[in-house]
Amino acid sequence: MATISSPGIGSGLDVNSIVTQLMALERRPIEQLQQASSRYQTQLSAFGKLQSGMAALRDAARKLTDAANWTPSTVTSADPLAVSATSTGQSPPGSYSVSVSRLASAQTVTSGTYTASTDVVGSGSLTIELGNWSADQTGFTAKTGATAVTLRIPPEAATLADIRDAINGAGAGVSASIVNDATGARLALRSTTTGEANGFRISAVEGTGDPNEIAGLSALAFDPASGSAGMTQTLAAANAAATINGVAISSETNTLTEVLDGLTVKLGRVTTAAVDVTVSRDTAVIRKSMTDFASAYNDLVKLNREQTRYDEGSKSAGTLQGDRSAVGLLSQMRNLAAGSSSASSVYGRLADIGLEPQGDGSLKVNNVKLDTAIGRLDELKTFFSRNESGTAQDGFGVLLRDFGDGALASDGMLSTRQAGLQERITRNTDSTTKMEDRLTLVEKRLRERYSRLDTSLAQLNGLQNYITQQITNWNKSNA
Repeated sequence: MATISSPGIGSGLDVNSIVTQLMALERRPIEQLQQASSRYQTQLSAFGKLQSGMAALRDAARKLTDAANWTPSTVTSADPLAVSATSTGQSPPGSYSVSVSRLASAQTVTSGTYTASTDVVGSGSLTIELGNWSADQTGFTAKTGATAVTLRIPPEAATLADIRDAINGAGAGVSASIVNDATGARLALRSTTTGEANGFRISAVEGTGDPNEIAGLSALAFDPASGSAGMTQTLAAANAAATINGVAISSETNTLTEVLDGLTVKLGRVTTAAVDVTVSRDTAVIRKSMTDFASAYNDLVKLNREQTRYDEGSKSAGTLQGDRSAVGLLSQMRNLAAGSSSASSVYGRLADIGLEPQGDGSLKVNNVKLDTAIGRLDELKTFFSRNESGTAQDGFGVLLRDFGDGALASDGMLSTRQAGLQERITRNTDSTTKMEDRLTLVEKRLRERYSRLDTSLAQLNGLQNYITQQITNWNKSNA
């Protein structure tokens, strides 16, 4: 009699293999959902690239709609060591004759000589007050808004170095340093800001009972108006004095920021002759704005064509081949680039200024035409930046900027398409999770059923062996 059997455990039934094959069939719908989600994710990534490209084009177009970007300037100086200047980019063209008769300076005073920075000067207090000294130092006018600062010098912190540190930590508008040379150490004080109003005077009060109470801190006083000047002035506080095109200029600092529109002028040294500073229009910056715009446009066109292409030879397609949103985006861009505007009375199309649409949708820069257009800067500016709120007289920069804003808006073609893809991915993920949960239960039931079958087969095999043995014994007994 044949044995009821199958390779495996117990009865020999291969439960794991059977369940695995059955579950593979059950998982087909999940695999299909996962494959679809993978495609959607790839498309979503492709639209993310298109979105970045559109943002770059929109920003390049927006730059061409900003009037401030049409007035870049370059500045040159006949003697940059004496007079230099930088432009904010909006300085009107022109030339300036600058003469410097005095540089702004900070008041500087020095003490007498000490053996070393560790010498004890004396205790008490020092009061520092900012202000303006008269020419002969017989009068001192306190600086408006400034407050005198009093430093307490205790006996345990009364060395030259201690006093230097105390002054530097007081925020009194004066910095201190120790100058060492062959004669010894001296304390040097300097206004932290140049200009006549930032001079200073120092008064000293000796500490009672201090061993140096007569010749201690008083050696660091500076107040010529009251006859107290233990320190010596080596440089007076002064305003810079200059003339620009014959107009006298006075400044607390050597940097003039509000004298000429859009220019920051720096004075470096006294001049013996006037220095010519020239401001001219920086056409190189404007040209770059044009070519940057063309590059951003071409990059987006190239990206779109790559994503929507179909290669007949290799039978391969781009990620977004046939996608109506991507194809529509490219079509609208080409229509805009080939279109016209009445913003300028001279230029009507991009091709007129040297940005020539090509058969593949890109823009080719014609340098001769572009240079000619830059030569008529006001018309070129109007061609791009005129804004008539959605009329036929809108400039090309406005048209492309608004197109980009619309495509990138929350309800625009790019954002809407991305949202739709993300919704599909989310829906598939939810469906996959539910199906996984269901298949977990299915697999459990299958294993239970086949395990019971395995047990039953094992029992039948045992019964079969018993019967076979009994029949064999019976045949022997009747032989």
